[in-house]
Amino acid sequence: MICPSRTPKNSSLLAVLLLWGTFAGRLSADNNPPTPQRPKPQGSLELKLRTRVESFKGSGAWDEVAVTREVPVAEVAIIICDMWDKHWCDGATARCDALADRIAVVVRAARAKGVQIIHAPSETMDFYKDSMQRRRMMVAPRVELPRPLEIVDPPLPIDDSDGGCDSGQKPWYKAWTRQNPKIDIAEPDGISDNGEEVYRLLRQLGIRYLIVMGVHTNMCVLNRTFAIRQMTRWGVHCMLARDLTDTMYNPKMRPFVSHDQGTKLVVEHIEKYWCPSLLSDDLLAGLP
Repeated sequence: MICPSRTPKNSSLLAVLLLWGTFAGRLSADNNPPTPQRPKPQGSLELKLRTRVESFKGSGAWDEVAVTREVPVAEVAIIICDMWDKHWCDGATARCDALADRIAVVVRAARAKGVQIIHAPSETMDFYKDSMQRRRMMVAPRVELPRPLEIVDPPLPIDDSDGGCDSGQKPWYKAWTRQNPKIDIAEPDGISDNGEEVYRLLRQLGIRYLIVMGVHTNMCVLNRTFAIRQMTRWGVHCMLARDLTDTMYNPKMRPFVSHDQGTKLVVEHIEKYWCPSLLSDDLLAGLP
């Protein structure tokens, strides 16, 4: 499916979908033996974050603010959102294929230092149904979901109502079958497209910080049940890898800027209202 630009207002529908995903996962999980977990990593990770603050409330003027946090590696995970092997939009496919090269480097380095990696190529779970990484997510111990935080959710600064494709294809069809194979999946990793499964694994491992990378910033990176909006509302400290993402934005639509500028506007929106961002080079430099 294509991710909408905003969270559905029908909260009961979201609850039903989450409940069904959990029920189906439990049915499968009950038939599978426990999976081995990573050894608890040692050391700290220095996070150089960027956020935005409206210093004079109501002014509409936002100041860029740099923040540094040092957190235990054991409390950090990376989730890779919808980095599929193919997209229905040719422009998106080309950009994501180039992005996969860069994500692969970061994932390998972070994994080697003990950062938990979660692959989330939505709607492709059948491809991974027999893998240890998929089962790891399904058998994570059940937990009670927290009451979602109430967070202001202003409209996005771009118009993606045409589907956001800048190369002429019209939405949409399911072109994807798996994650881009350039991004390797290793034994300590997990695979899921279900927000509750992801939350359960984070709680099982004592993970408080979630670095989100992948696509698309204005759609699935915000709106998937495992992604920024829902995880932030559940109290997980999210961060967006702002140079490892892309938007679905057509420059022929409002505000009539370049594709890259459209991505920049959405990143700034996320920094204002949802979570800080970081750069991949800073992430690599901050590893122990």
